[in-house]
Amino acid sequence: MKNALSLACMLLAGILMPTTSFAQSSAPYNPDGNGDGMIGVTDLQDFLSTYGLAFEATSTEWSCGDPIGYAGVDYSTVQIGDQCWFTENLRTTTYLNGEAIPQNFSDGEWFSTTSGAMAFYNDGPAYGGLYNWFAVDDARGLCPSGWHVPTDGEWTILTDHFGGESVAGGQMKTNYGWFNGGNGTNSSGFSGLPGGFRDYYDGNFVDAGNGGLWWSSSPNGSGAWYRYLSNGSEYVYRYNTNRRFGFSVRCVRYAE
Repeated sequence: MKNALSLACMLLAGILMPTTSFAQSSAPYNPDGNGDGMIGVTDLQDFLSTYGLAFEATSTEWSCGDPIGYAGVDYSTVQIGDQCWFTENLRTTTYLNGEAIPQNFSDGEWFSTTSGAMAFYNDGPAYGGLYNWFAVDDARGLCPSGWHVPTDGEWTILTDHFGGESVAGGQMKTNYGWFNGGNGTNSSGFSGLPGGFRDYYDGNFVDAGNGGLWWSSSPNGSGAWYRYLSNGSEYVYRYNTNRRFGFSVRCVRYAE
């Protein structure tokens, strides 16, 4: 059938070929349907009348647990309850529409901006990107189409799935990379890394190895909600803070 499909493609391209170009012993379909020694339009018509309905377009249906490609990076995913989460921190340098997210800000610029911005911890992508909340809230979107930055409520659904804030942290932390014996079990598959953050008031990079901080998309007064995992606790802390901080970001969608 593959030989027949190749034949159709060549005929559609307007290429006329002598029948000697095909090894008849390996072709399941005689390309010279009218026996005139050439493969032409009449042969194509014969081919389509025989095989035209035999080829249906097929595609591999994506499901949670499969990787998803976004902005040149493949991200792993995991289903947790009815939610599907990235198991890696976002590291895109562009919004969903392809426009660049400003980066390489000086400490003073990071403090003063009220627009979306990002950075990599000490200019290295090991923990993913660190985004201020203005980038999270930007209408151009941080996550792939069909995905979004989790709301405060969606974070709560996640932690409730693992027994609540007081015990979920140990299940969400990776079993490597946390300082001072602070590794978790990662039984959740969330794979929380201690990516640290970028301070809003002095632009310094702080706490890698000790803490992981992830934005929610939910504002609260002049600040916004986020979640914090610590190397010294199994707790998942829920805090509200200044929108200028640079935190990690995860993407989520509801599993189908």
